[in-house]
Parts: sequence; structure tokens; C-alpha cells
Amino acid sequence: MRSKLKPVLLRRTRGQVLRELPKRTTDIRRIPPTAEQLDLHDAHKKIVALIIHKRYISEMDLLRLQKALLMCRMSANGTFLVDKKPPGYSSKLAELEILLDQLTSEEERKIIVFSEWTTMLNLVEPLLDRRGVKYVRLDGSVPQKKRQGLVHQFQNDPDTKVFLTTNAGSTGLNLQAADTVINVDLPWNPAVLEQRISRAHRMGQKRPVQVYLLITEGTIEESLLQTLAAKHELALAALDPESDVTAVDLSSGVEELKRRLEVLIGALPDAPVDVSQKQQVEAELALAERKQKIAAAGGQLLGAAFGFLGELLPRGEETEAMRRVAEGLRSRLAECLETSEDGQLKMTVTLPDASALDNLARSLAHLLTPR
Repeated sequence: MRSKLKPVLLRRTRGQVLRELPKRTTDIRRIPPTAEQLDLHDAHKKIVALIIHKRYISEMDLLRLQKALLMCRMSANGTFLVDKKPPGYSSKLAELEILLDQLTSEEERKIIVFSEWTTMLNLVEPLLDRRGVKYVRLDGSVPQKKRQGLVHQFQNDPDTKVFLTTNAGSTGLNLQAADTVINVDLPWNPAVLEQRISRAHRMGQKRPVQVYLLITEGTIEESLLQTLAAKHELALAALDPESDVTAVDLSSGVEELKRRLEVLIGALPDAPVDVSQKQQVEAELALAERKQKIAAAGGQLLGAAFGFLGELLPRGEETEAMRRVAEGLRSRLAECLETSEDGQLKMTVTLPDASALDNLARSLAHLLTPR
């Protein structure tokens, strides 16, 4: 990809073009979680582990997986984001409180605070209110026509110290008045993280920019930090003509998803094979195969029965009225059928009650038992 892009791609990095940009430093704050946060996080982490170790993953499993990962990330911020039970427990908010005390005491300091979730911003606002810190807030609910006014206030009002925002403020905004960017949590995409920081570290910035990453220890956030670094290296390998990376593993599919999630949630110790669970899975597979065979045989039997009736009925010239009736019946029947992935037509039969199954079993027994 790099060699194919080289003749048509003119890439100038910020470091090459904007050499006059001030220094940028990054401070990663690792924060121990509260016991309540860790319990909530680990409960959802177990759900992730259970799903990725299933032999087959359904669409419902993928939805549960997505939700469990989201809950893990939210619990790293605070329990209130997950269970909505006040007051909530959050060691990250406590660390942010200390950091805000330190930063807002500096007269010319201006800060951008990013979070993925508006609920987290709702929890940050009281910290600023108690300290009498003036701030503006921009999230997805703020109309476009009002956004520039918030940016103008932050840029030009020396008393407005903090710009609270979600990823809605990570692109298209010039906030060079800020010299500090606090990432309360991490996005999945490293480009989004870079865009957040670039709101302050851009042309027009005259002061050094300090970036803070708040990471809750022992949670999925720690692994997410490594994942972001790996994604960033992949982007550089494809686009940077000076890169010496010659191969990148781009495997995909469910098995690769499982492998990546195992890395993300941490390696699990090898466990002995659960014999009973293995037998249950094998029994379920055998039952599913038997149902499929019975359904196919039933379809053949039904087709043969209608063919038999067709031979018994008196044959005559097919009229236009007969063709219309046949076409109408075919359309009605087609509405009741489903097409499987392999193109086969399927019809589900619903019995009125258990007695119908008993009658069917007795009738088959009469046919099959020799007299």
C-alpha cells in the first residue's frame, strides 16, 4: 500500500510543516479504581470473556459484547455512568478534582476537558461550580449556530477558564487560547485522540501545551492505551514513506475478534476442559443437525404427496381461471416461506397443542408397526 500510494500521495506532517509549534508534553495519570468500580467493571468483563470463549457467536452475542465493553469503559470513569445510582463512586473524579485545583490556580491557564459521555461532563460541572470556575460546555445537543459563540467566549474571555466538551468538539474548532487538554477517558480511535489535542496544539498556539490522559488501573482502559498505540503505528506504516515496516497482520473475522478482545481484557489462565459443557454443546449440535435432516425429509415427503395427488386427480386442459388461481395460491404460499442462506425455501408449521403431536405419533406408529 505504501509503495502504491507514494506516487500520488503528498504527505506533510505537522512536525514537518509547523516547526514553529511550541512543545507538547503528555502526562499519563494512572488512577487506582474504587472497590465498587472494580466490582462493576469485572462483572461486565466476565460477560466479555464468556462470549468470546463461546464456540459460536450469534448476532445477539455481538450486541451483548458491545454493551459489556461499553459498561467496562464507563465503570472506569465511575459507577454512576453504569447504574445511575447516586452518589456513585469514581476515583477518576477525585483525581480530576485535585488536577483542577492545581491548574485553575494558575492565572493564565485555560483548559479543554474531553469525555466520551455527557453524563461524565454532568459530573464534572459541579466540581467547577464549587470552585467558582467559569466554563462553557459544548456537546452534541448544542445547535451549530450557538457553537461559535461558545468558542468565541472561551477564546476571548479571560475569566472563562474551562471548555467542557465531548467528541463533538474534537474537530473543526480552533481553541488556541487553551494550553492544557485533559482527556478524562480514551476513544477507540487514535485519530480522535489526536484531533482532541489538535484543538489547542495548532497554528496560532504560542505557549507549550500540556496533555493529560486519565487512565484507571486494572481496567480495560490500560489495554486500550496499548491498542491505540498499535493502531497509530499501523497508520504510520501505511502512510509514512520513511517507514521500514514491511508487513502488517490484517486478519479479520470472528476468531481474530476473539483474539483481539482477549488481548484487550487481559490473558485468561488456562482452565481444564468442562466435560459436561462439552457434552452439552455436542448434544446441541447433534440435535440441530437432526432437526435439519427431518425438515428436509418432511419437505420431500410433502412434495411427493402433492405429486401423488396430482397424478390421481383427473387431468384436463388448464384454463386461464386455473392459472390465475394457481398463481394466487403460489403468491400466498410464498409469503409464508423463508429463504435460507443456501437458497432453500423453508416453512414453519405450528401445531395447535400437544395433543396434535400425540395424534401424529400414534398415526406414524400404526403405519410403521407390523401387524
